[in-house]
Amino acid sequence: MDAAQRRISTDMDGDVWRVALDRPDAGNAIDLPLADALVDALEQRPARARTVLLLGNGPRFCVGGDVAGMAAAQDRAAFIGALANRWHDAVRAVITCPVPVVAGVQGAVAGAGIGLVGACDLVVCARSTKIRPAYGAIGLSPDGGTSWALARTLGAPRALDLMLTNGTLSAADAHAAGLVARLADDDRLTDEAVDLAHRVAAGPVRAMVRTRGLVRRAATTTLDAQLDEEARLIVASAADAEAAEGIAAFAGRRAAEFGGTR
Repeated sequence: MDAAQRRISTDMDGDVWRVALDRPDAGNAIDLPLADALVDALEQRPARARTVLLLGNGPRFCVGGDVAGMAAAQDRAAFIGALANRWHDAVRAVITCPVPVVAGVQGAVAGAGIGLVGACDLVVCARSTKIRPAYGAIGLSPDGGTSWALARTLGAPRALDLMLTNGTLSAADAHAAGLVARLADDDRLTDEAVDLAHRVAAGPVRAMVRTRGLVRRAATTTLDAQLDEEARLIVASAADAEAAEGIAAFAGRRAAEFGGTR
């Protein structure tokens, strides 16, 4: 097993592809092997997987970039640039994943780990989790989509306050702002994230992915453009087996079974 493979653990759980950051002793700090492994894991998603569940092994979800590696690098700018660009590949792979992505986060989410959380569709967060950009503490500007995730959820003034003062966001505040969708008691975090992932997997996943695209574009498009895109996508959805099953189930007064639709 090579270094990249050791950075991520995966397993198939019914219709759910479980992908876990697996550097627990380092707080799941992001280095090039971890970034490579996350991209590979998402690209290797089994065809039968209807949802991805993203977790972090150990007490902390992700503490951001590997600062020890940055300190040891001979060419620090080149090292950080390569790491940021590869991590951006991983974030894009989450955002464009062809099935919904659910995450369960706990302990600490810092630096580029925040961008990863912001890329997921549904996030369950343990109540004791602390979220901290932390870039200012080491003299860096954000990467990994962190500025995008914080600005679109907190708004520019609060995002800047958090990042420029090296502040910390509680799980409750992250939930109130919309950075995370749900809160869970610490000892229930994994169970609730797993339950949510399976519930999503049982739904019309292609329609969900279309919905994700509409919601993500809504803040940056006009109403006319959004209406046109909604019309285009609902027609595409109507032609899917998901709609055939959902409409037939509704008309027949039974529960829809989307799991068999492809």
